Amino acid sequence: MMMKISELTISVSVKRETLKKISDWLDRNSIPVIVVLLSIISILSFIFYWKNGLGLAYNDARSHLDIGRRVVEGLKPGLAQLGSVWLPLFHILMIPTVWNDFMWHSGLAGAIQSMAAFVFTGVLIFKFLKQLGVNFWIGYLGVAVFVLNINILYLQSTAMTELLLLATMTAGSYYLLLWFKERDIFHLVLTAFWVMLSTLVRYDGWFMLFFAALLIVIYVWKKKGYKVAEGKFVLFCTLGGFGIFLWVVWNLLIFGDPLYFAFGPYSAHAQQTQLEEAGVLATKGNIILSLKVYLYALAFNSIAYVMLLGGAGFLTILTSTKLKNSVKYASLILISPFVFNVIALYLGHSVLFIQGISGGTWFNVRYGIMMMPALAIFIGYFISYFSKIRPLIIGTLIFVLFFSFASVDAVTIDDARVGSSQKNVNEVSGWLRENTQNKKELILISAASHDSIIFTSGLPMKRFIHEGTGKYYDSAIENPDRWARWIVVRSNSDNDSTWTGLKDNPGFEKFELVGHHPFADIYQLKDEYVDQMDFKL
Repeated sequence: MMMKISELTISVSVKRETLKKISDWLDRNSIPVIVVLLSIISILSFIFYWKNGLGLAYNDARSHLDIGRRVVEGLKPGLAQLGSVWLPLFHILMIPTVWNDFMWHSGLAGAIQSMAAFVFTGVLIFKFLKQLGVNFWIGYLGVAVFVLNINILYLQSTAMTELLLLATMTAGSYYLLLWFKERDIFHLVLTAFWVMLSTLVRYDGWFMLFFAALLIVIYVWKKKGYKVAEGKFVLFCTLGGFGIFLWVVWNLLIFGDPLYFAFGPYSAHAQQTQLEEAGVLATKGNIILSLKVYLYALAFNSIAYVMLLGGAGFLTILTSTKLKNSVKYASLILISPFVFNVIALYLGHSVLFIQGISGGTWFNVRYGIMMMPALAIFIGYFISYFSKIRPLIIGTLIFVLFFSFASVDAVTIDDARVGSSQKNVNEVSGWLRENTQNKKELILISAASHDSIIFTSGLPMKRFIHEGTGKYYDSAIENPDRWARWIVVRSNSDNDSTWTGLKDNPGFEKFELVGHHPFADIYQLKDEYVDQMDFKL
């Protein structure tokens, strides 16, 4: 009997020792483990959504891919094809791969950046929590909150800019925290570098630059005085704002207007003006509705329970007795996306439709995903701080995440498939593919209005005359019958630059309508004029 008890004791001791070794190994190798696991999850998620035809559901995803492709292939390839409205970093990163037809048409040329950003953001969440004094097990849990969000998994599988923005902004937040903790100037430089990259992904990064600069100046001014604060401000903004400077110069050199991206005909300002005139920009000037709309977007993207738990975690960080004031202060940078989106909605610089609250459909609801890294960090700290109720919190969190997967509850997929972000252009693209693919004549089209048609047609980019082709486009608008065999326009729409240029042109009378579809009409040059064309491939 004594022998059996002794053997049992030894067995339990061996198991404990084994578990401790595994635990120590997971602690020492946390970053490689996270990178490997998240890479596998990322690849499997891409394959799943690609196979189900959802990877390219967003119209914007196809447009992003086309922008990258036009840089390397078309009637007038080159960096000028990066355009002016969407910031350039995402498209620049496509250039090494988008030349390949599979990478272009599968969406992988853009998704691969989102996938890498997904993995990198997971690592940053873990490292941020470690700086808050959280043990590695809860650090893993914080990463899981981010990774097991179905909207994150979907967007990281697409050629959309959200994940790259999350990665650069989270990196900026992490190094800002390190700078506040250690006062190492190198960390301030790294903060500025990552914030600078975020300013070249989306305009949310511009606000983060302002927000971070404000935090730095106020804190240093209070601690060291005006002169030191001024020096830190200049250092941070010189590097952090360099991307903005380059973008303004780019717009001046390419379009002759340094603010073309902000007020040009294809800008968000022009879009919001049209929506306001139509009476659907309800959040403008209404701070309560702006706050409500973004909170709903946040809840739909993160799950309401996760949002509330994250809010409790944020308050816990601010009131914690275990954290230095500098750490609490630095953590404010994590709410930058929330503040930005509410202000942008209030000022009418952004539009976000929540079905049943603002607008009659979904539109840009994915903006709510911007707070997911912050929520993961807040929840991780909350669970670490309140150890007595930890099992209850973790249990309910697992329960909620499980059922969100079981119900396939992804609002970003709804937005892409049935919201205003989607365009079912298969009929138009199918007609072009079937009737023009083996011919040498060109197609005149507005890329700004119909990029999704260009992409979905599967035709080479050099087959299309669009705004980015410069003199080709100007000549085709002036003499369409000399340059184009087919014209794709949204008839009677002044938002289509090709239509506005052609509607009163005598040369347009030589074309006949051969296809009328919901998103565009197709006109074909009459047979008797084909031999008079000046240009063919």
